Amino acid sequence: METEKPKILIAEDELSLRTILKNLLKKNGYEVHSAGDGEVALKKLREENYALAILDIKMPGLSGLEILAQIKTERPDLAVIIITAQDTMKNAIEAMKKGAYDYLAKPFEREEFEILVGKALETRRLSEEVKELRRGIGRSYDRDIKIIGNSKVVRETFKTIGKIATSDVSVLITGESGTGKELVARAIHQNSTRSAGPFMAVNCAAIPKDLLESELFGYRKGAFTGAQENRAGFFEMAHKGTLFLDEIGDLPLSLQGKLLRILQEKEVQRLGTTEGKPIDVRILAATNQDLGRLVKEKKFREDLFFRLNVIPLHLPPLRERKEDIPQLCEYFLDRMAQEMSTGPKKISQEAMDFLKSYHWQGNIRELENMVKRAAILSPNSNLDKNAFSFFLGKSEEIAQEQLGDMGLEETVRTKLKPFMEKLHHVEMTDLYRTIIEMAERPLIELVLQKTGHNQIQAAKILGINRNTLRKKIRELKIHPKGDS
Repeated sequence: METEKPKILIAEDELSLRTILKNLLKKNGYEVHSAGDGEVALKKLREENYALAILDIKMPGLSGLEILAQIKTERPDLAVIIITAQDTMKNAIEAMKKGAYDYLAKPFEREEFEILVGKALETRRLSEEVKELRRGIGRSYDRDIKIIGNSKVVRETFKTIGKIATSDVSVLITGESGTGKELVARAIHQNSTRSAGPFMAVNCAAIPKDLLESELFGYRKGAFTGAQENRAGFFEMAHKGTLFLDEIGDLPLSLQGKLLRILQEKEVQRLGTTEGKPIDVRILAATNQDLGRLVKEKKFREDLFFRLNVIPLHLPPLRERKEDIPQLCEYFLDRMAQEMSTGPKKISQEAMDFLKSYHWQGNIRELENMVKRAAILSPNSNLDKNAFSFFLGKSEEIAQEQLGDMGLEETVRTKLKPFMEKLHHVEMTDLYRTIIEMAERPLIELVLQKTGHNQIQAAKILGINRNTLRKKIRELKIHPKGDS
């Protein structure tokens, strides 16, 4: 008996694209039907047993998202791919929240489309999982939260947020400082069923260790010197909402066990009491450290790591998504014009090329600071390369003067080459961290010497916060006054 061909519906108002996609899928052995507007598409979906629907967002009659919302309540097993030329964060998140299998931005490659269709049909049986991803349909998106970018990695982040937002699992967000980890955490909260509840953000590295326990868990009056009243901790304040634990890698080992117990028992005990108080909190955690390495070094509890790392979400550094820099700059300038009345400003192509060539160790936060400074200091509406000379130009001149004819990268390469040639004689599994520490130590020592060991000034020159600098000093065993 001949196997029945999978039946696919394409709903696309642009005739030429609709025809191309229909012919392409027919060549791949599928039975393909089509519709040019939303109402016809919804009618066909109700009348025919389609395995897959490919819906454009913007169509006459009903939009693709409206069709998706209606048909998934009637056909939860139907796989749906959303396509659109309006590639925005809101569209991507809304599509995934409403149960779409995936989201594809125009223009897309033919091979990419074929692969996606194949995967969608293969996973059609996972309808229960798709149904779970649909919880929370209709909740509005907080427009104040904006994750800017159209790069592939950013679009994948939008999709992931949509997939995980409506579940209640713990999420571990990793990435370098300045990549927007808290912004992503807020986006997850605002798109979750807890969005009406509080969002509490705690930086575990910013609160002194001797105060962190009372801040997290709360305390009873008289529990310790200075406890003059009963006070709820962040866990209680986040009840029915989300608690974001930033820099979780800096949480002391003594508190990691207590955190694990709270996650397991779902109750918190204030300092000075013996009674536990039930709490309903979703935990989102973030770190710029390698928690796996900290676990191996016995600096982070393995059981807590697995409890937090149910859904890992990694944010790439800005240097790996430089195509987003123009859009980020435009967003920062627009916001500056509204908030600080700087007037509309644009960045010239030469200056933009300059910005895209930079390494951006401080990521998006560093870029935002530089754009703000240029917009404020420059009297011109067109920000050319000279508008950023205070930052990029001067740093390049200083580097060239100090390094002479040979650039820093070439100097490092020259030093490493003989070392690498000897490596085959030695078994080594931690080369990256070893080399980075060898470079970090003299750099930090020299900057500290330059600033007279003023850590605030040194952190500013290095482009890192003071807590990070203090942590590096401890990890690299740098003596306070440079003593050996």
